[in-house]
Amino acid sequence: MANGNGCGLAAVDEASSGLASASELAAVSVEAGDCFVATPEVRRLAERALVYLNAGYPVHFSGPAGTGKTTLALHVAALRGRPVSLMHGDDEFGSSDLVGGEYGYRKSKLVDNFIHSVLRTEETMNTLWADNRLTLACKTGDTLVYDEFTRSRPEANNALLSVLEERLLTVPTRRGGDGFLEVHPEFRAIFTSNPEEYAGVHRTQDALVDRFITIRIEHYDRETEVEITRAKGGIGRDEAEVIVDIVRDLRRMRVSKQGPSLRASIMIGRVMSQEGAHPRQGDAFFGEICRDVLGGLTAKITRDGERGITSTVDEVVAKHLKEERRDKKRRPFSEVAVARKGG
Repeated sequence: MANGNGCGLAAVDEASSGLASASELAAVSVEAGDCFVATPEVRRLAERALVYLNAGYPVHFSGPAGTGKTTLALHVAALRGRPVSLMHGDDEFGSSDLVGGEYGYRKSKLVDNFIHSVLRTEETMNTLWADNRLTLACKTGDTLVYDEFTRSRPEANNALLSVLEERLLTVPTRRGGDGFLEVHPEFRAIFTSNPEEYAGVHRTQDALVDRFITIRIEHYDRETEVEITRAKGGIGRDEAEVIVDIVRDLRRMRVSKQGPSLRASIMIGRVMSQEGAHPRQGDAFFGEICRDVLGGLTAKITRDGERGITSTVDEVVAKHLKEERRDKKRRPFSEVAVARKGG
């Protein structure tokens, strides 16, 4: 405020640009998309997880890559009808990346020149505390989805121990308060991990694993894989069946530790749909798609532990295309036409 002589108090308030805004960490509302497939197997898994969450226990979806763990976790979170906070495990995480920390500063400068011959200057600088996703979720009762949590170092996840058991979050006193935050009664947590992964993961502490209920996610049954491939690939059911059968056949041959996953089926279906290819004899591009998507996993296929018996993607594709052709010859023309239209 200035006086009549044009002299007075001038205040300058500066904040560092490194501080994360609340909007950047805000929870989001999640709902199933149009292509989400809820087959009986998916519904059973989701219902079991929801029962555990409603009872107050965190849920852990554990399974190999490409089995839809994250999608299922988000679907279950959406069923709760609460905002969702999503985190991804990272080897660089520290406890501050979950709880919060001092991410900036605020500098204030006061210049008093009320009397022109007297100049008084005061400067203060305070660090700024910003809550991170775990703290925000605990405060507002969000559903925390911690994807691939074993990619974070165990010590970074120590803050979760008291949150999941005592329902208290320990926070530094410099944040303000007495150093504890009582967890909102609606707060729930869903974890995902791939126990068969060996690169970039850590063995988590037993105390954390003991606090949640683990649901093992395996590769889905054939019907579920066909429906998901059809929906996400934008193709007909007949075409999805051929693709899924090829991928499942290679998976049974143990082409790798985990085998080609459902993700490979979706890739083939989506590219095939985009380019107008078809899983039939004479369509060379379909074979090329399969070779590119699946070839990296199938350089050498073993059966019954014997390396002398090998196969190739081309042979498996050719086998299923022949079976598809023979099957269509046996089916009435009207039935084939309906199947192509998606009926």
